[in-house]
Amino acid sequence: MKLRASQGKLKIEHSIIDGLRPALERLIAQNPEIRSIIPGVIRRVRDAKGGLKIRLTVPTQNGWKAIALASGARQELFISTTMSKEALDSALTRALL
Repeated sequence: MKLRASQGKLKIEHSIIDGLRPALERLIAQNPEIRSIIPGVIRRVRDAKGGLKIRLTVPTQNGWKAIALASGARQELFISTTMSKEALDSALTRALL
């Protein structure tokens, strides 16, 4: 299965939660340290009310895993980067504004 790429860094294999794609594109544009972002499967949850939120969860071998929550759904994001958790967290906050 081939991945489609947007700007070479945002890999789209599944659909994306509403409003998440523009935030990820801003994040990539503002931070050249990010090598790629791969969105995972969307799952329905009860606690994802309100606007879009992204929360970093655990480090991976080549970056961080994050969870995006919005409008009753959650989606895993795999972010390949050399940024620290604090730097990536503040970059995510800026991208969501």
